[in-house]
Amino acid sequence: MKTVAIIARILLGALFVFSGFVKGIDPLGTTYKFIDYFTAFGISFLSPTAFTLAILQNAAEFVIGMSLLLGLRMKVTGWAALLFMVFFTVLTFILALTNPVSDCGCFGDALILTNWQTFYKNIFLLLLAIIVFYYRKKYSLAYRPAIEWGWVVGIAVVMVGISVYCYRHLPLIDFRPYSVGSDIPQGMVVPEGKPVDEFKTTLFYEKDGVVKEFSENDYPWDDTTWVWKDSKSVLVKKGYTPPIHDFSITTLEGDDITDEVLASDSYTFLLVAHRLKKSNKPALARVKEIAAFCEENGYRFYCLTSSPQEEIEKMKTELSLNYDFCFTDEITLKTIIRSNPGLVLLEKGTILNKWHYNDMPEAQSLSANLLSFSLKERDAMYEGRLVNTLLLVLVLVIFAFYQFRQD
Repeated sequence: MKTVAIIARILLGALFVFSGFVKGIDPLGTTYKFIDYFTAFGISFLSPTAFTLAILQNAAEFVIGMSLLLGLRMKVTGWAALLFMVFFTVLTFILALTNPVSDCGCFGDALILTNWQTFYKNIFLLLLAIIVFYYRKKYSLAYRPAIEWGWVVGIAVVMVGISVYCYRHLPLIDFRPYSVGSDIPQGMVVPEGKPVDEFKTTLFYEKDGVVKEFSENDYPWDDTTWVWKDSKSVLVKKGYTPPIHDFSITTLEGDDITDEVLASDSYTFLLVAHRLKKSNKPALARVKEIAAFCEENGYRFYCLTSSPQEEIEKMKTELSLNYDFCFTDEITLKTIIRSNPGLVLLEKGTILNKWHYNDMPEAQSLSANLLSFSLKERDAMYEGRLVNTLLLVLVLVIFAFYQFRQD
């Protein structure tokens, strides 16, 4: 049975690490999901705590997972894993029955599961947690208790640090459909052969003061004594939803310029500010220089927001903003980039680069060839991340080697 216990520990630990990491590198995504839950359950007053809870939950999952993988403090870790899975199994069962939100967010944007799929997944994880809990006193110690606790604290600090870094910059890995390199128009296409939404439409006709319901196949189309009053459509079968299905850009005058922007041969900068009153004002003002650079070089520059027009005009006056504003859905803007504001560079509808407001380039550093500029900048960023990642992996591999040698 020792083999079963080790396999259960490794499987459970790996899934906890994956779940904690993919959410931990996108703390705002988890924050938005907490707010969705608070709204659905009528406890919106807890929304101000969402970001803190997101950081703590993601770090807790990651720490439990790493502790399972490395065999740290197994008596405590066994209890933590079991309590964690009992709570979330019950919660996801309630979510599956009531469906207040369509996606539980248990794996962030890396893997989207329905509420029932999440519940079945949690049943499996709960079984693993029960096995780990049963054998918690029989696992070998990796090091002395003080050293093990030191590793646990160190792992927690690293995960919280990664989350804070991603909050102040951008997620290390972008699982959303608006990642760098994504072709937005292509992401809006429904592939041939994919099922489409099916609706049942009910028609209401009136005759002699009596309103009667009809289907689309039996309504009295040839009887002029019946007068149409209303119709109602209900979704009976969900079809395929493309990764990008809600992207649109509308001018303040009400003109839809989505296709024009996505088909443009010119570079286009999109300043994404989902709510202006919550945006970083120095960044909104600083980006005026980039807007001026675009005007000089014949490129497009738009600020996309969901704020009402009065709020836009107020911000334009307060900060002397001279660039164009357009409307886009708030959820879409939050999905495009985890920054308020954030900067996105497009060419023919393809995302070339994205910047958090803490990392937006200076206008004087931009070159006329923005594609080349973006490639060089991202290469330098990836090199730095690769070195740090390899160092971290090396430390964990060495630790794991010594731990498993003692099992």
